[in-house]
Amino acid sequence: MQNKKPAWSIRAEQPKDIDSIEYVTIRAFESAVHSDHHEQFIVRALRQSGQLSISLIAELDGQLIGHVAISPVSISSGTEGWYGLGPVSVLPEFQGQGIGRDLIETALAQLKAQHAQGCVVLGEPDYYARFGFRAVSQLVLEGVPAEYFQVLAFKNEIPQGNVQYHASFNATS
Repeated sequence: MQNKKPAWSIRAEQPKDIDSIEYVTIRAFESAVHSDHHEQFIVRALRQSGQLSISLIAELDGQLIGHVAISPVSISSGTEGWYGLGPVSVLPEFQGQGIGRDLIETALAQLKAQHAQGCVVLGEPDYYARFGFRAVSQLVLEGVPAEYFQVLAFKNEIPQGNVQYHASFNATS
């Protein structure tokens, strides 16, 4: 039996998608206990500041059902070419079907194609491990438990230092 192609499609964000991305992001995080419910503000601020390096949407029958954002991060060592994954949002009624996985895999493939050095993520260790992310001691995001901050190197080198996300991640409105 052949694998069936998912019914959704993934494509780059377009200006007409912005309101729907905000709606999907709000809905995706509304019940999340680990969230401060500012994810939609973060995505908006990243877009407005020109820091939204990759913004992909999942669409099903013309409805936007998922979104992933990728933005540059800075590392105290000065190493360049590193990015942060997230937020990743899927409408609650579509979660658990592989949409988030497809969005993440597509976004990571695009990063690799752009010759990025690697990607970091702040999130559930078991979930992100399936994409190759792992916690490492030499790359740190201050103020968070080390196991929740994970790294995926596209080249074999992982820099040493503290990671800082763009100021857009402090957006609250």
